[in-house]
Amino acid sequence: MADEAKAKGNAAFSAGRFEEAAAHFTDAIALAPDNHVLYSNRSAAYASLHRYPEALADAERTVALRPDWAKGYSRLGAARLGLGDAAGAVAAYEKGLALEPSNGALKDGLAHARQARRPAPASGADAIGKVFQGPELWSRMAADPTTRPYLDQPDFMRMLRDVQRNPSSLNNYLSDPRMVQVLSLMLNLRLPNNDAPPRPPAQSTPPPPPQQQHQPETKAREPEPEPEPMEVTEEEKKRKERKAAAQEEKEAGNAAYKKKDFETAIQHYTKAMELDDEDVSYLTNRAAVYLEMGKYDECINDCDKAVERGRELHADFKIISRALTRKGTALAKIAKCFKDYDVAIETYQKALTEHRNPDTLKKLNDAERAKKELEQQEYYDPKIADEEREKGNEFFKQQKYPEAVKHYSEALRRNPKDPRVYSNRAACYTKLGAMPEGLKDAEKCIELDPTFSKGYTRKGAIQFFMKEYDKALETYQAGLKHDPNNQELLDGVRRCVQQINKASRGELSQEELQERQNKAMQDPEIQNILKDPIMQQVLTDFQENPKAAQAHLKNPGVMQKIQKLVSAGIVQMK
Repeated sequence: MADEAKAKGNAAFSAGRFEEAAAHFTDAIALAPDNHVLYSNRSAAYASLHRYPEALADAERTVALRPDWAKGYSRLGAARLGLGDAAGAVAAYEKGLALEPSNGALKDGLAHARQARRPAPASGADAIGKVFQGPELWSRMAADPTTRPYLDQPDFMRMLRDVQRNPSSLNNYLSDPRMVQVLSLMLNLRLPNNDAPPRPPAQSTPPPPPQQQHQPETKAREPEPEPEPMEVTEEEKKRKERKAAAQEEKEAGNAAYKKKDFETAIQHYTKAMELDDEDVSYLTNRAAVYLEMGKYDECINDCDKAVERGRELHADFKIISRALTRKGTALAKIAKCFKDYDVAIETYQKALTEHRNPDTLKKLNDAERAKKELEQQEYYDPKIADEEREKGNEFFKQQKYPEAVKHYSEALRRNPKDPRVYSNRAACYTKLGAMPEGLKDAEKCIELDPTFSKGYTRKGAIQFFMKEYDKALETYQAGLKHDPNNQELLDGVRRCVQQINKASRGELSQEELQERQNKAMQDPEIQNILKDPIMQQVLTDFQENPKAAQAHLKNPGVMQKIQKLVSAGIVQMK
């Protein structure tokens, strides 16, 4: 994927590995040849390598693909300035600023280009600073064991590039011992405390500034045909080759994994690990294969190694989290056999402390739910549940409702599928005035057994007590569909109708009517009816056009909604 190659290029560029970055951007361009951002990024990488002809070609391609993108002119200006074309650089930066006047990078670039266009005496700090402009800077730094590590330090590389662009800025960095060390190297001076190998005697004077002015420009135009033919470069080259080979093994392993050829995938991931032990993704990928094969111990072992090695390498927290999540998944698989989810849950929790990933959170919730279900299964005992229910009934008869609730709750833990216990506990909650809890139990009772009349009488009684007469009426009527002759349900319907008719006949006090209307307005169903444009017109017609209102009542849907508003006390029929 082009995005993946681009991301690798960006990471390499940020770390100062410009050759690697350019290679990744080249791969991305092969996949997306019309993406202007990729050419822009590769231009920046080439410019950092002082390969200005290639940088210019990419910058020109960027501008051709996206003429209205200001950043493209920033790349174009940098490439022209690197080739010594200060006037062309100024023109490029000015075009970019015309598109985006507030762009700081373009402003800085324009300032550097204008400064380069003005002739100035190369003396003092400028003359010394120009020793950093030659391409031999990189080879000499790489050859010296003292300065070699600086090439891998992004902050110092930024300092060097700034001095290359503006030699007079050298004074800003002389407080950094690394810059002093490199300066002494380029001037063939040996510092007193230098641990580096002996060097030839220092020259009596620095190279003449004029020579330093023209020589770097001439060499900067060349594509550097001999890139650092040093022993360290060979080691680095071999290291990159090993990493590239490891990536090829990883891709081959991925392909085998997708084909369910797990043994082959393991071989490729193992080979990748042998080639490059600085990428823990090979371990996590092999762990994934072991997980698919059901080899949970091997999976857990690889995940533990990935976490340990990842911490040594200061890897991204997401990578550590991925390894822990995979380990948790293997432990959860084992838990199904050994019935112990605690270790898996703990591992998922550790993964979430590294990185809060939605997939890991879901797996944690699944493990916790499985643990709860397992505990319920182990606790399940219908016989003990019946005994607890009978104890609850005795306390209910004695009007000891809290004690009854305690025994009913234990009965439900022993057998959560008994609708009778939910019904009995709902009755207790009603006596205790805990209406929301009672309503929840009554609804659960109906859910478990829709034909159990007691569930409807419990629910209807609670709704009636809460003065939700329209809802109570619906509940009683629903129960009568299953038990048409149930006297308790019939009495409930009668009581609800009486209360609803009181509002219609104007028998409620103003305070009672206001209370009922306020409660009804909290009902989402009532709110939706009142927001319905059609119903708004119907209600208006009831007040202003009785004939039209009569026509509306012929519509069963409208009639049902009107009855709902009447039952709730919102509308009064006179």
